Amino acid sequence: MEHIFSSAGGRTVVPYPGSDPRLLHTGGGVETAYEYRDRGGYRPVGSVAALADEVERSGLRGRGGAGFPFAVKVSGVRGGSRVGAGAPAGWTDTVVVANGEEGEPASFKDRWLLRNRPHLVLDGLRLAAVLVGARRAYVYVSDPESTRSVEAALTELGGVLPAGPEITVVQVEPGYVAGEESAAVQAVNGGPAKPTDKPPRPFEAGVAGLPTLVSNVETLANLPFLDRWGADAYRAAGTALSPGTFLATVTVAGRAPTLYELPHGLPFADLLALHGVAATDLRGALVGGYFTGLLDRTILDLTLDHESLRRAGAGLGCGAIALLTTECPVAVAAGVLGYFDRENAGQCGSCFNGTAAMAAAAGALAEGRAGTADLQRLRRWSTVLRGRGACGTLDAACNTAASLLARFPQEVTAHLDNRCPDCAAGPAIDPAPFQAATEVLL
Repeated sequence: MEHIFSSAGGRTVVPYPGSDPRLLHTGGGVETAYEYRDRGGYRPVGSVAALADEVERSGLRGRGGAGFPFAVKVSGVRGGSRVGAGAPAGWTDTVVVANGEEGEPASFKDRWLLRNRPHLVLDGLRLAAVLVGARRAYVYVSDPESTRSVEAALTELGGVLPAGPEITVVQVEPGYVAGEESAAVQAVNGGPAKPTDKPPRPFEAGVAGLPTLVSNVETLANLPFLDRWGADAYRAAGTALSPGTFLATVTVAGRAPTLYELPHGLPFADLLALHGVAATDLRGALVGGYFTGLLDRTILDLTLDHESLRRAGAGLGCGAIALLTTECPVAVAAGVLGYFDRENAGQCGSCFNGTAAMAAAAGALAEGRAGTADLQRLRRWSTVLRGRGACGTLDAACNTAASLLARFPQEVTAHLDNRCPDCAAGPAIDPAPFQAATEVLL
């Protein structure tokens, strides 16, 4: 039977049926320090080498978008660390940043964790600091309610994590590019929350020029489970290459988003049934947030893991899954490209001009004003502009344009002839399709 942990404003928070949740929790409201400790949190840290071994064997992958192996990040920061003058045993000149700046509009899983389970995130941050020997750590957010929740949790602890680093909360204005790891480092250093050129990357020279581990809050939230139960228990869910569970923000027209905790490798058709959407009603989906572009009905044959989605030319990303039912894919793509145009950091000419050009072409197509020459330009831009920006925004725009043209050719042709039945009543371009609003997420 399905367990619904919380419901507010129509939103639900749901574990996978028959499973014991690792990241969600069964209590209502914000989990207190007492409740978290009662569930086994903030355990005394034992052998750092043993914890590092469990993390490596677990195959934990990042939950912020790229799915990069967490152990490799840890190794990179440890490799660049050095012992500072007067440092206590085990501590080095390294920094850890918990990245909770949730830039993807269709996702709210990071905000849910920060607002409802701040101690789980802080415990994961503590363990990450132990792994790299960091004496300083930051919680990086843009959501004011998340800031209040984390600061209240720190107050419960007397301002100090048990056997952990010094913690500072840094709040910035929200933005699509603000969650990129070099943008987080620059903001913590007192600059604008915008990406910087690489190299160096944060693991080489990050906060205050020190080797810095920047990790998504959901990634960190997996560490307490690993510390307590070990890699074998962690791998009891998921697949060999995508082990464990993940948080998925699922949206569909006319309904508030639902936050699920799902095992990697779940057939997409099973998620569709769990969410109560008939397969016959599905036209496609945005999977992994805006970054990876659109998938058509072939997604019905896929599983929700990194390897399956990568083979299909998409990605799991931050776990945001928007289901297209009544929406016109052309209008959705135009909305996403328009969003990228508005959220552009304005630092790279190729990205600033490229996203604007693709957004204009897609907007004209959605409104029935485009010709074959516009379509040809959009197709060419989606190929030649890849890899030219300092961050992933331009690549994301290319993915959106290319996936629309490749996977929805009939809908594109209908718009060229201005005869799309879904848009017959007039253009309906959402400025941020499937956006998960920030209010009432508790």
